[in-house]
Amino acid sequence: MCMANENNVVTVGLAAERFFRLYHAHCTAPSQDTLFSLLEAGHSLNDRMKRGTNLNFFDFPEFTALKCLRNYFHHQQELRHVVRLIPIANYPIVTDLAVLCLVPAKMVEAAIDETPARHLEAAQKAARKVFHWYGSVVNINPSLFNFVVLAYEHLRSAEVTLSGSAFEEFEVSYRYEVENGFSHFVDGTLSTLAGSVSQLLDDIMSTKFSR
Repeated sequence: MCMANENNVVTVGLAAERFFRLYHAHCTAPSQDTLFSLLEAGHSLNDRMKRGTNLNFFDFPEFTALKCLRNYFHHQQELRHVVRLIPIANYPIVTDLAVLCLVPAKMVEAAIDETPARHLEAAQKAARKVFHWYGSVVNINPSLFNFVVLAYEHLRSAEVTLSGSAFEEFEVSYRYEVENGFSHFVDGTLSTLAGSVSQLLDDIMSTKFSR
């Protein structure tokens, strides 16, 4: 049993290394592929955490909301193309992240509706709390960014051995924020001088981009 537990803990470390590697990829060259790979990695890491440390991420509404979307798009892969990764430098938008991750609100609602009944209320509350809703469009990137911070802190508190260049880069950034009194979390609120944020995002979602 002891050896099994040790193997499970090692597996958690490997899953965490993969999670941070995919997060780094998503930050440096965001795309639909990096997004969904990261969501899958977070889902897998949570499973490994439960087996290896008896802990999980379900105390975090960010994870609950993102898991809801992960499950939906896992079973509706043909709909993944509707998700848009948009650099804000291309638009008159002010916020604290360089990239928007936009999902049609109707699809977020559909994902919530497909949640099993025993988890439905939690999914509804989490999605309303951590996703940023703008009319017909939802920006999920702030919740994703903040979940990675929470995952890092949770893994550290569980004394999971973490390694890999992507993790080390994340930790350097985290320590820099500690040393300089910066928040580890983002607010993610959008503002614009070009009228309505909701209308601007709706226009972005309606624009055809080359893939």
